[in-house]
Amino acid sequence: MSFEVSGARALADIPCRYGTSRLLVRGPRKSLRDPYIAFLGSSDTYGSFVMNPFVALTESELGMTCVNLGCANAGVDALLNDPDVIEIAASARLAVVQVSGAQNMSNALYRVHPRRNDRFLSASPTLRAIYPEVDFMEFHFNKHMLTTLHGLSADRFRAIRQELQKTWLARMRLLLDRIGPQTRLLWLRHDLPGAGIPPLGLGSDPLMVTGSMLDELTEISGGVIEVSVSPAGQSGDLDGMFFGSLQAPIAELSLGPRTHKAIACQVVSELRTVL
Repeated sequence: MSFEVSGARALADIPCRYGTSRLLVRGPRKSLRDPYIAFLGSSDTYGSFVMNPFVALTESELGMTCVNLGCANAGVDALLNDPDVIEIAASARLAVVQVSGAQNMSNALYRVHPRRNDRFLSASPTLRAIYPEVDFMEFHFNKHMLTTLHGLSADRFRAIRQELQKTWLARMRLLLDRIGPQTRLLWLRHDLPGAGIPPLGLGSDPLMVTGSMLDELTEISGGVIEVSVSPAGQSGDLDGMFFGSLQAPIAELSLGPRTHKAIACQVVSELRTVL
C-alpha cells in the first residue's frame, strides 16, 4: 500500500550532512566516536521511499553503528569528490561501497552534474562526432541519452560503453585507494535470472559493470557481496513504501522493503565473518 505523502520528508530519517560535506545522505545523523560501519552508495543505499533501508536493518542485526552515506542519484564522482565522506569511510571499522553505474560519471564523452550524477550536462565534440544526427540539448538525464544512443546504433554505442567502463575502473580504484583496504563492494544485480528487465535496456549488464571488472578490484577491496534485486513495481514490493502520486513512477523503479531485507540478510551474513 502506498501513501499520499511527500517522499523522504514523510520518513522519520530525514536527510543530513556530515562535516562540510555537500552531499545530503540518509539520517538520522550518527555518532562517529565508537567503531562503525560506513555504507557508501546511491539511491538504493539511501533507501528512497522505505522506512528501514538495508543499512538500518544491518545495524539492528549486528548491534553496531552503521552510518548511511547513501545519497540519492550519486555516482562514483559525487563520493570521490567529497573529502568528508571519504574521511568517514576511511575511519570506519569497515566500509561497504555500493557498485554504482558506469553511466553516472563525467568522462571523455560527456559531463554530469557533480552531485546529482544522473543529470546530463553536455556532450564532448567526440560524442557529437560519433552521433552527428543527435541534438544533445534535448537530454537532461544520462539514462535517457544513453538509451537513445543505443537505440540509434548498437555498433557505435560500443565505443561509449568501452570508454565508460575504462573510466569507471580508474575512478573506483582511486576511490578504494583513498578509503583503504577495509572495504567490501556491494553489487546489487538486476541482470541475474529472475531479477527482471535491466533498467537501461542496454544488455545483460545494465550498470555497464561486469564481474570481470570487479575482479580487477579484488586486490584493493576485501571482496564483493552480490545480491539479486528487482524494482518494487515489478516484484510487487510496493507495500510499505512511502510516496505520493507524482513520485509513483520513480518509486516503482526503486527497491522495496522485502528487497532491502534480503540485502541486509546477505550483508549481515558476509560481515559477520570479518567483524
